[in-house]
Amino acid sequence: MESMTDTAHHPAFTFLRSQPIAALNLTVDEYRHDATGARHYHLASEDDQNVFLVGLRTVPEDSTGVAHILEHTVLCGSERFPVRDPFFMMIRRSLNTFMNAFTASDWTAYPFASRNVKDFYNLLDVYLDAVFFSRIDERDFRQEGHRVEFETMDDPSTPLTFKGVVFNEMKGAMSNPASVLWQTLTAELFPTTTYHFNSGGEPVDIPNLSYEQLRAFYQRFYHPSNAVFMTYGNLPVADLQAQFQDKALARFSRIDPRSAVPLEKPLSAPQAIESAYALDEDDASEKTHVVLGWLLGESTDLDAALEAQVLEGVLLENSASPLMRALETTDLGGSPSPILGLEDSQRQMVFVAGVEGAEPDRADAVEALVLDTLRAVAEQGVPAEMIESVLHQIELSQREVTGDGFPYGLQLILHGLPAAIHDGDPIAVLDLEPALARLRTKAADPEFIPGLIRKLLLDNPHRVRVVLKPDTGLTAVKQAAEAARLAEMKAALSDDEKAAIVAQAKALAERQAEVDDISILPTVTREDIPDHIDLPTPERTLAQPVAQTWYNRSTNGLAYLQVALDLPHLGHDELDLLPIYSGILTELGAGDRDYLQMAEAVAARTGGFSARTSIRPALDDAEHLTSYFMLGGKALVRHADDLVDLFHTVLEAARFDETARIRDLISQIRFRSEQGIAGSGHVHAMNLASSGMSARAALTHRSGGVAGVRRIKAMDDALDEPKALADIAERLGRLHAKIKGGLRRYNIIAEQRHFDAIAEPLAKRMHHGDPVKPFALNPVHQTVREAWLGNLAVNYCAKAHTAVPPLHEDAAALAVLGGFLRNGFLHRTIREQGGAYGGGAGYDAESASFRFYSYRDPRLTETLNDFDRAIDWMLDTAHEGRTVDEAIFGVISSIDKPGSPAGEAKKAFLDQLHGRSPEQLRLMRARVLGVTEADLKRVAERYLKPETASIGVLAGPTREEELRGLGLHIERI
Repeated sequence: MESMTDTAHHPAFTFLRSQPIAALNLTVDEYRHDATGARHYHLASEDDQNVFLVGLRTVPEDSTGVAHILEHTVLCGSERFPVRDPFFMMIRRSLNTFMNAFTASDWTAYPFASRNVKDFYNLLDVYLDAVFFSRIDERDFRQEGHRVEFETMDDPSTPLTFKGVVFNEMKGAMSNPASVLWQTLTAELFPTTTYHFNSGGEPVDIPNLSYEQLRAFYQRFYHPSNAVFMTYGNLPVADLQAQFQDKALARFSRIDPRSAVPLEKPLSAPQAIESAYALDEDDASEKTHVVLGWLLGESTDLDAALEAQVLEGVLLENSASPLMRALETTDLGGSPSPILGLEDSQRQMVFVAGVEGAEPDRADAVEALVLDTLRAVAEQGVPAEMIESVLHQIELSQREVTGDGFPYGLQLILHGLPAAIHDGDPIAVLDLEPALARLRTKAADPEFIPGLIRKLLLDNPHRVRVVLKPDTGLTAVKQAAEAARLAEMKAALSDDEKAAIVAQAKALAERQAEVDDISILPTVTREDIPDHIDLPTPERTLAQPVAQTWYNRSTNGLAYLQVALDLPHLGHDELDLLPIYSGILTELGAGDRDYLQMAEAVAARTGGFSARTSIRPALDDAEHLTSYFMLGGKALVRHADDLVDLFHTVLEAARFDETARIRDLISQIRFRSEQGIAGSGHVHAMNLASSGMSARAALTHRSGGVAGVRRIKAMDDALDEPKALADIAERLGRLHAKIKGGLRRYNIIAEQRHFDAIAEPLAKRMHHGDPVKPFALNPVHQTVREAWLGNLAVNYCAKAHTAVPPLHEDAAALAVLGGFLRNGFLHRTIREQGGAYGGGAGYDAESASFRFYSYRDPRLTETLNDFDRAIDWMLDTAHEGRTVDEAIFGVISSIDKPGSPAGEAKKAFLDQLHGRSPEQLRLMRARVLGVTEADLKRVAERYLKPETASIGVLAGPTREEELRGLGLHIERI
């Protein structure tokens, strides 16, 4: 393969090497900045979605969250852009496809992506200045990190409180037991290095961080000598490096950053510890986590890292893998641990095995189960085809062009970043072929896997067992400790110190209210927005013998197969079973294979299958639904025959007689859905608030929202009765028989040269099914005023207003209004002043509603009031035209955001199924471009009436009295 790049580069850099990677269809070039030693890796590709990332090794020495708070504060104004919030302002002044910043355990990274060249260089300008010349204003540290204020800001007689965005973010993050489990385990596995600490920050430790410590951390680590630059796309290297040099690097000379992470001192014998997490429920039975964690070798040793990946695959790849099978089927716990498997992004890798949903007195038995399983595999070995299956999965994941969640180039960069950060070789990590070839040779020895198990796990004394128990009184203890700490602090304050706290609070409030001259920031304009968008069109569409759509996409040797079946009319019980059915269908046995044999076959020949329903309202009527059941799968084209065969075996012959398997799967779904609440509480709150606005919205809350979580908990508890289990298996079987008979439409995505390889086996297996009585729901329209209480340390608030379907002429203005309210009012009041991690508003086309939300929010009543104040602000203030453009850029960015080649084709297929033509999508986009300030005021006045709003809140039990005072109906998750 010819290199896609020449090595023309900026004279301040030395070219080190170039490596074409055929499997990724790109070339990686490595450069070193002569004056500072900064490294630059450029992934040269034909892709016009260019990506930039600068990563710094950041090594905390405590759990105050210094690296995390600094990541936030760095983005709050810099030397050339001394405005209060350039990061969030640039989100508005940009057509970016990705903007963010990340804090990992030992690095901090600042990435962005854009398809627009002018926009890319605008963002690069701001990012380079932010990272290397940040102002680190003390008021920003107090806003983003932590501060104390009086409850009534200017009244020292009221109690002191802790505030701060990261403080509240980490209160939310650490209310997830999986986060507590991971921190507890790594603190014990790494007693002496940086991984001992919580880089995000422990809420109890965050208030110990001083402004001086934050500045010192910045001075030490935010230097080019401690940085790695990574870029991806089709821009010339010399141009990129000229920007790096002129905007930042020319002002630095080389230092020794002293940031290398030392290797942990080996433990001489396994350790065992017990700890607790807060559970705000009365019933603590079977809610204990028991895990074993091992410290392995260095992640920068590519051969060792691949060996660890293969070991993880052999033991845990799927339900037929020996350790996964043991953990899924044991009665000692309800589900495999949420932190199961290999963590290889740190300098030293960690392997974890265990269960959740256990009891503390089963810890010895769980440990014995894990170790006995490992001994059995070490003694008996594993079949050669199991190793081949794991190697196949590694190859498939390397070849697949992703990019539906993150830009593809950013995923590649993040894959190589840990190696770059720890002075390894990111090019070797990306160019896996040579290492995979070495691995295949080693894996041919039957003793290879047994030897790895003995070396890395059984004979490795650096092992820790953690038993993490629920404590139903811990929340009250923590709250009392925080209150006592604040009371003690207040009692020690002199009058002058009280006056200083009031003055600081006022100074911060004044800063938050400042109107900056943001004209100093670069921006795109309306002229930079492309007139039209390219939407994938099928290469061929066939009606006979069965409806088929074929997309020619650059899938790098993969084939994707989907079938959409008309969803039949379902009764109430069947509707409740639908999410369970979708979740377990592809995990069962099928035909003459039991689930273990099916799991082996699927992993050996495909990239797996997934099932879901797609129920969407019409563009012009929220109550008129089109509804499909979707089965999807993927494989390397050389396995097209197996893909087609296994796909249809699942579809036509899934087995619902494996009741023990169904029991285990429902338990796993239960634990996954419970864990997901804290991370997506704002989505649950919005779905709750809009659940009275249409039948589809009600179903979203009932099946995928907190109501669905509660129902699956009850279902899982009831399945301890054998009769109940047999009954649900029979009902699932009947539902499957009903769904699989529906009319079928196939979607095939591959490179055109591979079409014939798929068409031949497909012709033998596909058939068109039969028309069914169409799926329908009874109309719903009611006001909701509800709060759901769960195991949450912070709040998620939402308000919803009835709006219009997406083809209505007001829909575009409502879509723009969401960004306008966030940019101009909600970001400041809910995040900066209120201390929530996030807040905003948006038009939701699926429920035809307009919704406000807050995320990881310390406030509740005040936030709900701020949603109404945002409407008043919109209607009563004169706004400059520029801000309307900024809101429009945000909507257009989300519409134009590219996905993966296959993902875009899947979306186009679904849009066509649901009656969304390219012409309609282009019309709705054009309407967004035409929105004016007058339109925004008109739709705000027409649709956002506070007195008719629905309310949805997720909170912890301690907020029950406040919620009842608001007149909200209380439910428990």
